[in-house]
Amino acid sequence: ALAIGPLDRLTSNEVSPTYGSILATPKIAWQQFDLLGTLKRHFQIPIAFTTDVNAAAFGELKRGAARGKHSCVYLTVGTGIGGGVVMNDQLFHGFSHPEMGHILVKHHSDDAFAGVCPYHGDCLEGLAAGPAIAARFQQAATTLPPEHEAWDIEAFYLAQAAVNYTLTLSPEKIIFGGGVMKQSQLYPK
Repeated sequence: ALAIGPLDRLTSNEVSPTYGSILATPKIAWQQFDLLGTLKRHFQIPIAFTTDVNAAAFGELKRGAARGKHSCVYLTVGTGIGGGVVMNDQLFHGFSHPEMGHILVKHHSDDAFAGVCPYHGDCLEGLAAGPAIAARFQQAATTLPPEHEAWDIEAFYLAQAAVNYTLTLSPEKIIFGGGVMKQSQLYPK
């Protein structure tokens, strides 16, 4: 079984015998607990088991900004960067959930910041997530004024992500969410 954190989230046609279960966790009562099976037995409604960003992407397609479309990408930009993809009205999966925040991007010409990702340093998440903004400018993104240079740099990285996702996935719509995206000055940039 593929376990990322305490959940078995192997998403390839639910082939894992522990799909939907909580696996190893320090919370003893939750160890090896079949969360999905328990919910399905208790509630006689369709229940899906996926990541938070996949659920957000699917929700946007069915009831949100991508309503009426058949494909979308939802990208959350906050303490990290993650994404969910819906193609042909179905969640997109490979062997595991795509790590869309860890794509490589070109550095902005005015940005010598090395990045904060513990795995890649200067991947999208390492350069554009909230902690990257805070580390680069020594203050939280929420305290930076709208005209601060941070927003041009941030927009540069997010635009690259949008171009890359457009070229590789061809979604009908890309939706940005998360705490950093509450900065409305980013959208026109």
